[in-house]
Amino acid sequence: MKAEKLFEIIGSDFYTGVPDSQLRPLCDFLMERFGIDAKHHVIAANEGNCAALAAGYHLATGKNPVVYMQNSGEGNIINPAASLLHEKVYGIPCLFIVGWRGEPGIHDEPQHIYQGEVTVKLLEDMGIPSFVIGKETTEEQVLAAMDEFQEVLSSGKDAAFVVRKGALTYEGKVKYENGNSMKREEIIRHITKVSGEDAIVSTTGKASRELFEIREENGQSHKYDFLTVGSMGHSSSIALGVALHKPNTKVWCIDGDGAALMHMGAMAVLGANAPKNMVHVVINNGAHETVGGMPTVAGKIDLVGIAKSCGYPYGVCVDNFEDLDRELSEAKKRNALSFIEVKSAIGARADLGRPTTTAMENKKKFMEYLKEL
Repeated sequence: MKAEKLFEIIGSDFYTGVPDSQLRPLCDFLMERFGIDAKHHVIAANEGNCAALAAGYHLATGKNPVVYMQNSGEGNIINPAASLLHEKVYGIPCLFIVGWRGEPGIHDEPQHIYQGEVTVKLLEDMGIPSFVIGKETTEEQVLAAMDEFQEVLSSGKDAAFVVRKGALTYEGKVKYENGNSMKREEIIRHITKVSGEDAIVSTTGKASRELFEIREENGQSHKYDFLTVGSMGHSSSIALGVALHKPNTKVWCIDGDGAALMHMGAMAVLGANAPKNMVHVVINNGAHETVGGMPTVAGKIDLVGIAKSCGYPYGVCVDNFEDLDRELSEAKKRNALSFIEVKSAIGARADLGRPTTTAMENKKKFMEYLKEL
């Protein structure tokens, strides 16, 4: 069904969420209609953040908010859904729209398989009734489901639409771009050149896919890299865990702005521990590019200032390859935690592939390599 029709049926004037590729038609429609407008549409740091924003909206207006997300975000809403929104606590109504990645029977990437299996069950366990929207679902069926949801919401409870792959459409074309010139894949290529045989932990999404293909192109082993194919926002914490227990090994984290924002508290823990053998690189294109290109707030904040305030002894922002190469080389030699923000353009190769090894194979080779160090 058309995204604008779903919007019409729901009838809410406040949406907040974390973008998802399966919900891109809805995300694009919201960007066309509202852009980023604090009164109507907020792209938040993580899904729990969204649930709390939604609660505030309801407290201020008495109306029903909508939170959209990929099903991977269900874990982030469990706490606010159970201890804030729930009818046994404050009874704050919220309508969730959940993109169903990894739906059983539909091929998807490994990080989505188990999440897909438990998507509806998690909602059931939280007492959130759901209705699945597929390609064949009619507007009349969605309207009937929404009528039932209105009764649920009016009693201070939550409800959810679960959206299957390809179920939503939108004919509008939204172009996401910024004024940066460096491409992420080339940035990662420069990182691998300087890091050599050091260990790398890369964030979820296209960054890990590009790192994998760069190794293939260079004829290098993949044993140096841990590809965080899921668990968005946690790659820097994984890298910290490795760095603390391999103090004589240089550990690089290739992070993204959306991921860094999702669990920014990780930077405070990193700064407090300040491992001397770690380099934290955040490639900042101000966008959730892997799922479509919708904006993050990272283009409006001082990530270097945040890192330094968190205790990182060194931080710098670069926007050209000459400065990037210099900072990477200095970071490799520096006996201190380093933070490098790299301003990046939005975009990736149309033929960008995916890792051809399994997540288990990646873990095993990476662990075997760490044992050698």
